[in-house]
Amino acid sequence: MIRKIEARVSPDRLAQDLEQLRCKAIELGAADAKVITADQVIIDERVRMKCSYPKCAAYGTNAHCPPHAPDLDMARKVVARYQYGVLYSTVVPSDIYAGVDASKQKMFIESMKDLNSIAGEVESAAFYMGYHLALGFSAGPCKAVFCRGIDCSVLTTGRGCRAKMRARGSMEGFGMDVFGLAARVGWDIYPCGYRSKPEDIPHGRAIGLVLVS
Repeated sequence: MIRKIEARVSPDRLAQDLEQLRCKAIELGAADAKVITADQVIIDERVRMKCSYPKCAAYGTNAHCPPHAPDLDMARKVVARYQYGVLYSTVVPSDIYAGVDASKQKMFIESMKDLNSIAGEVESAAFYMGYHLALGFSAGPCKAVFCRGIDCSVLTTGRGCRAKMRARGSMEGFGMDVFGLAARVGWDIYPCGYRSKPEDIPHGRAIGLVLVS
């Protein structure tokens, strides 16, 4: 159902809509989803520093990652204008994220595709409910999902994104402390990388967010 835009939505209806969006994230494949208040989302300079020092391989390669992502002052202002969000996560076997093979073979890309799809679908659902400023975030570089092996068209041609209306930027690229937020809402999350062994980690977790109102 498409609703007209209203200047004010009652608290009861907003709560019902947020719960509907939370359930939609799970229907789309999220292992869990929670309605959170926007003030739980912390923008931290150290997160952005982790993108640039040492530089992530995706740094500067696409329009959503730093240094092309909004600066942190803008990021804080944007988040502060929202009241609520739907935080969701996918859970995958640990060998998708942990260890040398996972990193070399980019085994995590499929899970990033799933996360990105959920962000877009939940944001779209919120938009048609009347929350026209809903804003979705995924995880990791959009280039790995949509433009792997080719240049970002936004940066090279100025003609817009190849995955228009589908690609979403990452929470971490926006400066959000994703690991800290996950821990605060009670989700188990583990550091995964070259030196982590799949057998030492119960599972991998990827996290996305849709800010709603």
